[in-house]
Amino acid sequence: MAKHEELPIPIYSSLEPVYGGGSQLDEAQLRFDKMKSKFLEVFGHPPDVFARSPGRVNLIGEHIDYEGYSVLPMAIRQDTIVAIRKNNEGEAEKLLRIANVNDKYSICTYPADPNQEIDLKNHRWGHYFICGYKGYYEYAKSKGVDVGVPVGLDVLIDGIVPTGSGLSSSAAFVCSSTIAIMAAFGVNFAKKEIAQVTCDCERHIGTQSGGMDQAISVMAKNGFAELIDFSPIRATDVQLPVGGTFVIAHSLAESQKAVTAATNYNNRVVECRLAAIVLGIRLGMKPQVAISKVKTLSDVEGLCVKFASDRGSNDLVLAVKEFLKEEPYTTEEIEKIIVENLPSILGDNPTLLDVLKAAKHFKLQQRGGKAQEAW
Repeated sequence: MAKHEELPIPIYSSLEPVYGGGSQLDEAQLRFDKMKSKFLEVFGHPPDVFARSPGRVNLIGEHIDYEGYSVLPMAIRQDTIVAIRKNNEGEAEKLLRIANVNDKYSICTYPADPNQEIDLKNHRWGHYFICGYKGYYEYAKSKGVDVGVPVGLDVLIDGIVPTGSGLSSSAAFVCSSTIAIMAAFGVNFAKKEIAQVTCDCERHIGTQSGGMDQAISVMAKNGFAELIDFSPIRATDVQLPVGGTFVIAHSLAESQKAVTAATNYNNRVVECRLAAIVLGIRLGMKPQVAISKVKTLSDVEGLCVKFASDRGSNDLVLAVKEFLKEEPYTTEEIEKIIVENLPSILGDNPTLLDVLKAAKHFKLQQRGGKAQEAW
């Protein structure tokens, strides 16, 4: 029997299997009825299909997924629903028209071009749908799917995951969008494949996601948290206490992750990468080898294990404390160690290069110490 992560995205003809019964089902039915009416009002015809992805809360493992380490999140009831209709070739102008149930968000219109670049200097809420749109085409082509000539799509979004709250509203949006596009084109893939695709394609918005948010949104099961491992992405069920209640408190402070990526989220990704490279060099790797081979802290874990063991210790962060100073590093200090300029080691990734433009110093020991959670 195939593991649930290897199964395709499930398709239902009713809401009960998704929302259960009682008040949650009643609430969901009202939302879907409202979406049908709104879709007809905005676009003049009903949607073909709906897709839904939940937000998440993380139980164990903060900011270590992008370093290759396992995490334990669970899905929450709040979700994003996407209603979609694929226009027939020649039926209408080849546009992606993206509307929202919440009138706070004005309609976004884009060309039906999967190769379009997302304008990161002009942040629009519809960009998240374009991430899924680009991701679908990129992955479908890689799998040999005949994607045909691009056609217009009419799309309506209803998201109730609080934005900027740390509950992965962006991942719920990108995942539900990608799944909706797949359904509109009559294509389905294994959950673990979609988890990786959505992780990769959300990076089009400018955040270097590690994959936890998308993995749990796609692979969650009712009554379970999921132990998410990476390279490759896979999920192991962890049953939640029967009758247990989790209280998730929202501070109402909104974090605009995509807007502040260069100084916050992506800054941590870059600092972890630099900490791993410097550690690798200090632990005996040649600079060019470390630059080419070391992408995450997990890549130098073996060297850190040996360093601690040779000193009769099982403290795997011993090397971090020994070789990375507590004070922040300047760009010049890091370049002297790695014998290379920082822009060259980040390649042509513009979102990471933006970090170098914004950062005045880098906290390598603090980021290296994050591995303590996983080690």
